[in-house]
Amino acid sequence: MIDCIIIDDEQYAVDLLEHYIGQVPDLHLVAATTDPLAGLALLNEMQQGLVFLDVQMPDLTGVEILKLINKKDIRVIMTTAYKEYALDGFEHEVVDYLLKPIGFPRFLKAVNRLVESHRTQQPADNGTDDFLFVKTEQKGKFLKVNIQHIAYIEGLGNYVVIHTDTQQRITTYLNLRDLVDRLLDKGFIRIHKSFIVSLAHLTAVEGNAVKVLNDDRPIPIGKAYKQEFFKLVNTKLLSFLPKKP
Repeated sequence: MIDCIIIDDEQYAVDLLEHYIGQVPDLHLVAATTDPLAGLALLNEMQQGLVFLDVQMPDLTGVEILKLINKKDIRVIMTTAYKEYALDGFEHEVVDYLLKPIGFPRFLKAVNRLVESHRTQQPADNGTDDFLFVKTEQKGKFLKVNIQHIAYIEGLGNYVVIHTDTQQRITTYLNLRDLVDRLLDKGFIRIHKSFIVSLAHLTAVEGNAVKVLNDDRPIPIGKAYKQEFFKLVNTKLLSFLPKKP
């Protein structure tokens, strides 16, 4: 899976790229912004991945941002309505240059070589630098959340509440389904249609509920997830019997 960031000052362009990224299983969108300064901050946090970078933006152009990127594991696909800027992009070894309006076949052609290269390399993931960016109420601002600090996630319709091991509660506009594929191979398990929990932070199983860290609130185990959850529990179960006198 290749993590992606979109930096484009036009919201319709961001929406289109979000839709295209969602159609490619090997791509995962972690953040998008219409503010180039916020985008530069996102890039400073990013360790590796793919950036869709617009050229013509206020305050800070895409080419100026490109010159500030000093991480060889961040690849860039530039986007613009002006073909004369292509030379600037290729001088900085961008993956490709997409001319707006961007069609899906052209988008696929741009990302396909990078996706195929990523599949063959299959880099090991030790989880030490794994994180999510989530939207905040402030436009253009995203909050970085380290996956290892997530205790459990609660779904509330079109919103989720991320509960951390420091008892921080982060509410963001997401659907729980958007996080399932991202987290299930990171030591998390879905135990209810509204809850994903971290196995590392799970402290007790009490009947049809679990406890996580010092949270007094029991988290229910849904019927649809009960069999799979207890199958996992049984693989870790030790029975202690009293010694005979």
